[in-house]
Amino acid sequence: MTDSASPRTPDVPDKPTVDGLEDKWDAVWREQGTYAFDRERALSLPREQVFAIDTPPPTASGSLHVGHVFGYSQADAIARYQRMRGKEVFYPLGWDDNGLPTERRVQNYYGVRGDHSAAYDPDFTPPQQGAEGKSVKAADQVPISRANFIPLCEELTVEDEKAFESCFRRLGLSVDWSQTYRTIDDRSRAAAQQAFLRNVERGEAYQAEAPGLWDVTFQSAVAQAELEARDYPGAFHRVAFHDGETPLFIETTRPELIPACVALIAHPDDERYASLFGKTVTSPLFGVEVPVLAHPAAEPDKGAGIAMCCTFGDLTDVIWWRELQLPIRSVITRNGRLQGETPDWIAGGPGEQLYAEGLAGKTVHSARVAVVDALRESGDLDGEPKATQRKANFFEKGDKPLEIVTSRQWYIRNGGRSKELREALIARGSEIDFHPGFMRSRYTNWIDGLNGDWLISRQRFFGVPFPVWYPVDADGETDYDRPILAAEASLPVDPQTDIPAGYSGEQRGVPGGFVGDPDIMDTWATSSLTPQIAGGWSVTSDAGGRNDAELFDKIFPFDYRPQGHDIIRTWLFSTVVRSHFEHGSVPWTGAGINGWILDPDRKKMSKSKGNAVTPEEVLRQHGADAVRYWAVSGRLGNDAAYDEGQMKVGRRLAMKLLNASKFALTMGDAPAVAALVTHPLDRSMLAALAQVVTDATRSYEAWDYTRSLELTESFFWTFCDDYIELVKDRAYGSHGEEAAASARAALRIALSVQLRLLAPFVPYATEEVWSWWQDGSVHRSSWPEAAECGVTDADDGTLAAAGAALAGIRKAKSDAKLGMRAEVTALTIAAPTAIQQLLRSAEADLRAAGKVTADPHYVDGDAVEVSDVALTPPPPRN
Repeated sequence: MTDSASPRTPDVPDKPTVDGLEDKWDAVWREQGTYAFDRERALSLPREQVFAIDTPPPTASGSLHVGHVFGYSQADAIARYQRMRGKEVFYPLGWDDNGLPTERRVQNYYGVRGDHSAAYDPDFTPPQQGAEGKSVKAADQVPISRANFIPLCEELTVEDEKAFESCFRRLGLSVDWSQTYRTIDDRSRAAAQQAFLRNVERGEAYQAEAPGLWDVTFQSAVAQAELEARDYPGAFHRVAFHDGETPLFIETTRPELIPACVALIAHPDDERYASLFGKTVTSPLFGVEVPVLAHPAAEPDKGAGIAMCCTFGDLTDVIWWRELQLPIRSVITRNGRLQGETPDWIAGGPGEQLYAEGLAGKTVHSARVAVVDALRESGDLDGEPKATQRKANFFEKGDKPLEIVTSRQWYIRNGGRSKELREALIARGSEIDFHPGFMRSRYTNWIDGLNGDWLISRQRFFGVPFPVWYPVDADGETDYDRPILAAEASLPVDPQTDIPAGYSGEQRGVPGGFVGDPDIMDTWATSSLTPQIAGGWSVTSDAGGRNDAELFDKIFPFDYRPQGHDIIRTWLFSTVVRSHFEHGSVPWTGAGINGWILDPDRKKMSKSKGNAVTPEEVLRQHGADAVRYWAVSGRLGNDAAYDEGQMKVGRRLAMKLLNASKFALTMGDAPAVAALVTHPLDRSMLAALAQVVTDATRSYEAWDYTRSLELTESFFWTFCDDYIELVKDRAYGSHGEEAAASARAALRIALSVQLRLLAPFVPYATEEVWSWWQDGSVHRSSWPEAAECGVTDADDGTLAAAGAALAGIRKAKSDAKLGMRAEVTALTIAAPTAIQQLLRSAEADLRAAGKVTADPHYVDGDAVEVSDVALTPPPPRN
């Protein structure tokens, strides 16, 4: 709801300043509930008059950085505009406080790490508190139980979230702070578990024993969306397999996987190997027979053109294994070492001793060295390894290449293995208005490139547990084929402490009893449900007491999802997947994609790279309005440089707004009534402003808030530098009361309109000025309409012409090295005939502003140009 303007006698401070405005107005907004969401009003309005935002919940792990300020300021400018357009804005904010980033911070902060095998210590005290910005080596971290580790995560995230809220409040985000949530709170856990259970019931989620990406450092599975391809040093090894007495050479960067080889693969059109397809060869060192097979993914021009398929060296191996129905011969385990027992297919063969004595239990690197040494000795290594840079998959937060290990994990279908689902999810993307539009292609390209379903299991501690137990048979074996699913009414549950129906606590982990699923969900599996969590989607148990089916039905799908382009593949896509399954719709109708912040080397700023700037000091140094100005100067979709110079421009704008407003409001009593505006110069100014309102509104409606700011700011500086200077003398009454009333009314109309145009960008300075002469908040006032300017005709150019002439007079004084108080005793103004007429209508204002004591001499010209200026130095100041 917007408030109607209610002018009163101005109360203007003697020395306006932008300093301290954040503390002053945050307290007022908090006390008055300026940005509170009015649920009852929202329910009473047509849907198009409600604007719901699915705000990104920042990861609560340490500190924010300026990238957050950048993106959130842009989203806030949209929210403020929609609110001023009279819409009821649903603008919640959550904290993404579960998952790996939180655990890493806890590990470093307290010097501990979670260990499933550690016993609970009721008197545990962390060995340290602090170590900000430092990484504690794993060997120095104290292993503690899950029950000891999780409370430390909860404790630290709460403190981080307080700091985040303080920063966002200072930035001036107009969120409703009563509408906050945590992705680890009871409601979020219940919502995530309920959505998962329904995915399972509908066949959209399933469990499988399958090869998956594994980070040996973090001891957790990794999804395709979390991959990052990096160059990694390696070497090509030319190795001989054996076709009887004939060597068959392959080239590999991973000779340590020879004991895991299940086939050699070449392209079906490669004539070099056509005669071998369907036959078998034996592996070097181990003498294991493997088939030679054809597959179109083989690359004839790479290396020898024939490659080992090992289980598993890379994702291509997984494709070959699956499509050619090959056996699994895994040797690399979850800890990044080769398995300790000699595999069955090697036992009894020529490589049994080599494996048992040289490879068992070794790291990948040590095993590689041992295999290469053995290949040299056997004569199966042709030449020496040739150094190369190979592309390897890393977990985006990891430091070591990922391995592919076979394990039991939960998956959600996402089109990676179903053409029909893939096409349906691509079609969903066409229902979303991406801003800018080209970002839709990133969404589509990501789906087209999927090669597997969404792996949502994580072998970590602090997250949403799977609401699943498994029966243990009489022999003590876990029966994964008959999972015991929690009832929705019981959510949230923790299968490590809670007991499934029909069992007792004594039956945990014993024959005939049960075990809880030890894993947690990927953090995206929870944050993919932010519209449901924040919007009141009904959770059967009503955990957290925030069910609101009536509101959810009103606002879902939401209107807007602001986010970065780097997480289109994760957060945006996963949210679409969950909504598609649960609701048969998109989660929102619009998505605004912001760019990255770049450091001086044009690299993305990020905490993990150590090149990010934290916003707290920047906000203190430059002020929130200045920082917001820099942020909204960047368009959606565009990366932007971190630029404190731009922030200084923003601070100057905010300060000028205060000072110019002080002048406009201290010109004596004059109501902002358009009928009083009679002077041609005043009407020209208001006509130009009316056009700015029209164009700025059109830009906002096209999601181009930056253009709206550019138009408004350009006019504002013309208003300050030209219009105010031109009418100052008249506004003081030197040309009569009617002329003064026209100037004063025009000044106040223009001030009211410009304050509202600038309010989404510089909320503190505009609120401060508004409070000098208006009741209520500028942020609850209505967005300006062109009709408020009271001029129906287009701008005739009087202000532009007078401004150009004034600029010419100023230049003449500057060129003569005289101050602006110098008098002009003669001048010539060249201009087209029509423009001369405009200048004559504003001549009195021009002469007063330029200290012109003689009548100007007008001559014809193509443009306004001032010449032949005679100047008299000003008298010295007393």
